[in-house]
Amino acid sequence: MLHEDVYLATSLGEKLPSLKPLRKNQAKLDRISKKRNKRKRGSKSRRKLTKKEARKHQKIARSRQDFHYKTAHNLVRSGAKFFFHEDLNLKGLTKRNKVKQDDEGNYLPNGQSAKSGLNKSWLDAAFGQFFKTLEYIAEKAGSVVVPQKPAYTSMVLCYRNEIIFTDCGTRNYWDEQHSLIVDRDVNAAINLKRLGLGIFPSIKRRSGNLSIVGTIDDSTTKEILYTLYRATKMPTP
Repeated sequence: MLHEDVYLATSLGEKLPSLKPLRKNQAKLDRISKKRNKRKRGSKSRRKLTKKEARKHQKIARSRQDFHYKTAHNLVRSGAKFFFHEDLNLKGLTKRNKVKQDDEGNYLPNGQSAKSGLNKSWLDAAFGQFFKTLEYIAEKAGSVVVPQKPAYTSMVLCYRNEIIFTDCGTRNYWDEQHSLIVDRDVNAAINLKRLGLGIFPSIKRRSGNLSIVGTIDDSTTKEILYTLYRATKMPTP
């Protein structure tokens, strides 16, 4: 997952921060590029600035790779034998929006301006590279990395098979019964683990409505609630 300054969330309730190396260095890259474009093609000063820009991109790539290795090692140190992650369609996530035109052939707003910023964030995160790094480090530790289709995992409440997070803008859920704040991303991470372990319920769509098929046993509910209370640093009732 990727939301604001968070790189990913785990089923243990952790939210690991994002590095955003390209974002943090974008202003410097823009200044170098602007200076380079003002120089005459083939000139010594233009070549010098081109090399400077290349070195900056290399530094960004190396810092991103270092971040991936440190994050992967941090996850593997938990001692888990299986790591389940979202099977993301990275090409689809970074695809440009379709062009919109009216009857006269004039171009209409298609939201690409906002999408371009999101695309840059996905590319900066480089999840494809991170998953490969995690797989490599996990294999050395005797663990296995398994991608999972994340359909509905962000919508179902992880300790009570009930659809709660219907709106992507809802980041938290307050459970009055348990006096507990449930984070949307941590909830999705727990459901992804349940999916990998084969205890996530089946979701069926009938007449436009979603229905849940399957139950959750008391021991699983108690274990998940204990994890959530620890994650929010709240006393267990």
